[in-house]
Parts: sequence; C-alpha cells; structure tokens
Amino acid sequence: MADRMTPREMLERLVAFPTVSRDSNLDLIHWVRDYLAGHGVEATLVPSPDGQKANLYTQIGPDVAGGVVLSGHTDVVPVDGQDWSTDPWVVTERDGLLYGRGTCDMKGFVAIALALVPEMLEAGLKTPVQLALSYDEEVGHLGVPFLITEMQAALPPAACVLVGEPTMMQVVSQHKGGVAITTHVHGYEVHSSRVHEGVSAITWAAKLINWHAEQMEANRLEAERLGADGLGADFDPPYTTLHNGLIQGGTAGNITAKDCIFSTDIRVLPLESAQDWLQRYQSHCAELTRQMQAIHPDAWIEVQVRVVNEGCRKEPEGTAESFARALTGDNAEHAVSYGTEASNFQREGFSVCVIGPGDIAQAHKPDEFLSLEQLEAGTDFMRRLIARLSA
Repeated sequence: MADRMTPREMLERLVAFPTVSRDSNLDLIHWVRDYLAGHGVEATLVPSPDGQKANLYTQIGPDVAGGVVLSGHTDVVPVDGQDWSTDPWVVTERDGLLYGRGTCDMKGFVAIALALVPEMLEAGLKTPVQLALSYDEEVGHLGVPFLITEMQAALPPAACVLVGEPTMMQVVSQHKGGVAITTHVHGYEVHSSRVHEGVSAITWAAKLINWHAEQMEANRLEAERLGADGLGADFDPPYTTLHNGLIQGGTAGNITAKDCIFSTDIRVLPLESAQDWLQRYQSHCAELTRQMQAIHPDAWIEVQVRVVNEGCRKEPEGTAESFARALTGDNAEHAVSYGTEASNFQREGFSVCVIGPGDIAQAHKPDEFLSLEQLEAGTDFMRRLIARLSA
C-alpha cells in the first residue's frame, strides 16, 4: 500500500529539496512523479529546453471537461546572504510557525494538494482535479507556458484555475504585471579634467534613474487625482510603480565612467500594458543614446529585457472567482501587487484566481514561515473543494 502523508509531512519532504531557481528541480519532480505513481496516478513531465528542469501535470478523476486546475511552482528564491536562525531546508516548528524556504511561497499549497491526492481518489470525483507544477516562476514564469500548452493538448478543458500563491486564503481576482530590465549604459572614458569630452555612464544612468522616479511620481499624482475612479483603486499602491534595485559602475574617481549597469522593476496595473511600459522606456533610452552620441559616437544604452508579464485582470462574473468564493465565503475584493502564473493561464483563455495559504509578507525573507493555522485553513479549503467536485 502506498504511503499516505499529512500536509505537514508532505511540506517537510518538499522543503528538503533545495529547488532554488538557478538549480535543477528534477529531484523534487521525480519524487512527486513516483509518489503519485504509488497511488496509481500517472503524471506527465514537460522538460525545459535544456532538460535540466521539468514541469509536471496530472489529472485525478474522470476524463471530462469542467474540472479545476491547482497550479503551483516548485522553485524557490535563494537563501544566500540571508541570516536564518534555522536550517532553511528543514521545516522547523516554533510558536505555531513552520520555518523553511518555500513553506509560504509556495510549497505549502503544493504540499496540501499532493497530501490529499488519496482523498481525491476515494471521493468519487464527478469532475477532475488537474495538478500543474511548474519550474522557474521566480525568474520570469519561464516554465509555465510550456506546461499550459501541453495540458491544453492532453487534457479536457478545465472550468477554472486556482493558483496557490500565498493570499491568507483570501480570493484574489487581479494582480499587477511586471517588467524586469537590466540597462547597461556604455560611456566614453576620459580624464575627469576633460569631462566635457567624455561621456560618463554614471551621469547618463542617473538621468534614466531619475526618469523612473518622475514616471512613478506622475503615476502617483494621477492616482491621487482620480481616487476611486482610478485604474488601480483596488491596489496598494494604486498605481504602476518603477524601482531600481541594483547598480554598479565606474573604475576610478578621476575617470568618466565607461560602464554603468542597473536593474529596473516595473509593477504594472493589469488595465495598463506591460509591453507599452517597456516600449516607453526603450524609446527614452533611444533618445538619450542620440544625445550621448552627439558627444562621442561610441556611447550608447543597451536594454536587456529579462521579463515582460502582463497582469491578471478581474473577470466579469469569473468562474474561478465564483468557485473560490463559494468555498471560502470571502466576498471582499482583493488585489495584489505581486505577479503570479495566473496571468499566464488567463492569457490562454482560462478563468483564474489566486488563493493559497500564507502571507506574502513572509516570502523571500530569511526565516520564511507558514503558520500552522494557515496550513490547516488551506487543508480545510482543499477538502471542501474535493467535496464540491464529488457532489
């Protein structure tokens, strides 16, 4: 007989796999595949192009349309340089909190879904549960597009998708999109006493960084002017934000900097276009390049686009939102400023919402935790979902 595990035991097993995005997730994926096979459930792997990682999907219940996709990512962010008081790869309980990397974001949700597979099998599901586990969500939702394509080709269409990112089990119907950019300003070096003949990469990078601040301030003022009528009224903050988190440049105090490299993170309201924000920035960089090259032709600005993801928009009378509300009784409006794979599913025609155990405020931090209370709340929710699909 196959082993049955509690959600707590499953969480401990999943956290023990150090599936940082820069590394492979195959050990975890192969373990999950074997666990499911032990319960008579066949899973399909969707490898990454280089074969170093894989998505996994499966279906539990009848091969009919109208089921529910439970979507979660298997990768976690690094622990490098973080001051943990416990081993991040061992779930440690203290004062009702379960510490460990990924407990909150988002192995807690995945653990609940996997631990309750035996209950799904015993319940006599009338419509199926489809499990979807992806790789590399944390570095740009790289795996999930391949996963969605394969699931659409192989499985009957689902009625809705629940993405189990941490929401404190509140029903989140919309979230911001994201643009992640690395900008490399190429200057022209001269002695600083001849600064008028050089092009300081730092100086011109500062102009770009100031552009970010000006754009965000304009967004803030417009949101303040519109108030409840603004596009982002449900969000905190209620406007598109622009942020520069990393910067490096220059070689010496008396040399105009040849290089300056910095990062950009744009969190875009779902009713705005992430692609439009990228093009706006690229156009500004092109104009500044022309100004730089008027000083010296070797100067230019290079924009390296890492991620462009549109936001998840609220669906009028959305199936996923209605389904989750019926299970939770949560009728309040919730919107979040972080991104999830819900937008990827929505773009492919699925009805989606985000709901999962844990507080996003704990994600990515040292001593990340999931409370026992939230693990229990997520488990209760999943059991209600199973009962609903079996009725």
